[in-house]
Amino acid sequence: MQILLVDDEIEMTQPVAQILQREGYEVSMAHDGTTGNQMAILGSFDLLILDWMLPGISGLEICRSLRQQGNMTPVLFLTAKDTLDDRVNGLDAGADDYLIKPFELRELLARVRALLRRPSQISQVAEPISTPPSLKVQDLELNVNDRMAHRSGRGIDLSEKETQLLAYLMQFPNQLLTHDRISAHLWKSEERPASNALAAQIRLLRRKIESPGRPELIHTVYGRGYRFGSMDDGTPE
Repeated sequence: MQILLVDDEIEMTQPVAQILQREGYEVSMAHDGTTGNQMAILGSFDLLILDWMLPGISGLEICRSLRQQGNMTPVLFLTAKDTLDDRVNGLDAGADDYLIKPFELRELLARVRALLRRPSQISQVAEPISTPPSLKVQDLELNVNDRMAHRSGRGIDLSEKETQLLAYLMQFPNQLLTHDRISAHLWKSEERPASNALAAQIRLLRRKIESPGRPELIHTVYGRGYRFGSMDDGTPE
């Protein structure tokens, strides 16, 4: 299980991270809101532990922004804010749980275990209700009904499966989509093909949509899945 811990109190985050790692969790850390926000957007985490007051961007803003983007990764707030209004504001922003500083490590671990057991952690990105008939990301446009894409003035004919794959990727620009997520969307469980089928579909789609002199759009996140979108804006892969 991957946990992101964002707190500017380094003397607290180090021992907390060590305890979590001792329990078998993989822990990434950030000590300011700007870095933590970027890591939360680009990474694939099962749980976010956020301090409320952070340099740059507050934990409250990070949580609210993620929820607006459809990211439903469980969020646990660690904060010294202990009034009823504070707790209500945190929960209204989309937090799943709230732990007041100072806290006992045993209670933190219990809260972590409870949040990771929740079914919501399986789906970190909200699924669209339906696929829009047309999509556009950077200079690539897709007409789902016609199975036709256009890039740099070039028309691209797509198969039905290529259209489904590209439409799904384009609905979550710059978000990590795992292999299992994409496969579950493309194939019903009883129709699930060989394990290399998705990689083969990605290769075929890349050959069609990539253009000389234009940025690559499908990026492999090794061991995890794929991210769709141009990396020319400085976003790390």
